[in-house]
Amino acid sequence: MAKSLVNGGNGLSENISLSKLEENLTFFRKMYDAVRLVDPINKRVMEYNGDKKRETDSICYDYWSKGKICDNCISVRAHLTNKCYLKLEQSGDVIMMVTAMPVENTDRPIIIELLKNATESMMFGTGEYSGGHLMKNVITEISDKIIKDELTGLYNRRYIDERLPADIVRSAMEEVPISVIFMDVDNLKEINDVYGHIYGDKTIVEVTNIIPNYINNDSDWAARYGGDEFVICLNNTTNKQAYKIAEGIRRNIAEMEIQFDNKTIRTTASLGIYTTNEESLTAEEILTLADYKMYEAKQSGKNASVGINIDIPK
Repeated sequence: MAKSLVNGGNGLSENISLSKLEENLTFFRKMYDAVRLVDPINKRVMEYNGDKKRETDSICYDYWSKGKICDNCISVRAHLTNKCYLKLEQSGDVIMMVTAMPVENTDRPIIIELLKNATESMMFGTGEYSGGHLMKNVITEISDKIIKDELTGLYNRRYIDERLPADIVRSAMEEVPISVIFMDVDNLKEINDVYGHIYGDKTIVEVTNIIPNYINNDSDWAARYGGDEFVICLNNTTNKQAYKIAEGIRRNIAEMEIQFDNKTIRTTASLGIYTTNEESLTAEEILTLADYKMYEAKQSGKNASVGINIDIPK
């Protein structure tokens, strides 16, 4: 699991060409504790011999013994922005400095990752550093600021852009469905206009606190897309199953009476569900289709869930 983006997302240097990689690979291995090539989309470690690249059976995030895709994957970010990035990553009591650099002139996305043990060489503030525990806390806090929405505690738009493509690839490889729910709070503008944005923010928090109760937090995730719009990703979930989850969230929101300063606020939500089957769709395409389904729910009178071939209950 990624724990920190050291340079704050600005990128560091130009990418490296395939010829330069070949020239310097042995040199890199002398300076770093580990050097590896990664396909950031398929999450596979690559072997490189001369001009030959071969995908191995090793999954890149297994190196950190987390058992799941990194929340803050800088290899994906390096690929998307075509820049070099640094992060701190933790495995047990060991803290590694990771440099991720795009490799040019390849037939598929390739990132070189340079890993250096930084457990005893980096410190923040004062305290006992021998075990690296203080550093661990700092890394976690920085990571949360990068990938979490400050208001709701859900993931943010950056996380959607980096995580959803990886989940789509895994879904295709494992031949299982992936469902995306696009949710919009129906009357947030009216709440803001009548009560003020403080009450609007409190309403958003109360609404989003419902979502974790309906999803598998080990495999699924939810993020704030922006404003009053949210994305929920359900892995290995059919459209019918996703519809039931969406309906549970919708009904709970509609039944809520949000109490603030002796005021009672009620709201509803419209949800659109799209599930991939055998078609190959990008993250942007799936989000657009789920958003369109949400728009159908809005057009039907709001406070509804709409999925593929599922009629709105009368």
